[in-house]
Amino acid sequence: MTQDSKPIQPDDVDQAAREEQVHDGLSDEAQQSAEQKSKEKDSKDKESKEKGGLFSSMRNMFSNSSNDTENEDSERDSAVSIEDLQVQIEELQASLKLEKARVANATYEMEKTKERLAREAENAKKFALEKFAKGLLESVDNLERAIQAAGEERSPLLEGIELTHKSLLSVLEKHDIKAVDTTQGFNAELHQAVGIDPNAKSGEIGNVLQKGYTLSDRLLRPAMVTVGQ
Repeated sequence: MTQDSKPIQPDDVDQAAREEQVHDGLSDEAQQSAEQKSKEKDSKDKESKEKGGLFSSMRNMFSNSSNDTENEDSERDSAVSIEDLQVQIEELQASLKLEKARVANATYEMEKTKERLAREAENAKKFALEKFAKGLLESVDNLERAIQAAGEERSPLLEGIELTHKSLLSVLEKHDIKAVDTTQGFNAELHQAVGIDPNAKSGEIGNVLQKGYTLSDRLLRPAMVTVGQ
């Protein structure tokens, strides 16, 4: 032991031991405090994560619910849209059918009107010609009476009357005016019986008092005849 060194006293040793124990105690407390803080931090982190997970789950749930609602709305809108289109298609088909019926009816009416006008025009033409033909027939009757009155005597006047009569009959034939046939027996549709001929057989024509004529196969004037009983 050197001269400057002091002997170690028991109190110093106890003091140092106490300080070391205090230091160790403080170290343990600090360590325990740090561990406690770490545990609290971990607990908070875990709680935070759990809350975050819960919020995330709720957010996802709300998001899925919103998506489902949107999908349902979209499907409903789609269904409504298809139904509306189907209704519109049916309405258009009904309208088209109605328009076709109207067009067909208008076409039919137009054709009927066209036929009626053509028939009326033809009838008007024939009626005008009928009146004219009846006037000519009187002239033909007069020429035939003159020829019968002349008898067998030939003369230039008679030849002129015959030529006029022949020319007039040719004009009538060109307009489809023909004499009624009296050689096939009595026909009530073409002949008018004005007397009885005792020399004719039943149903036969005895004498032709006035010729009958047709215009386009339509009776213009019946033939006046006598018939047998």
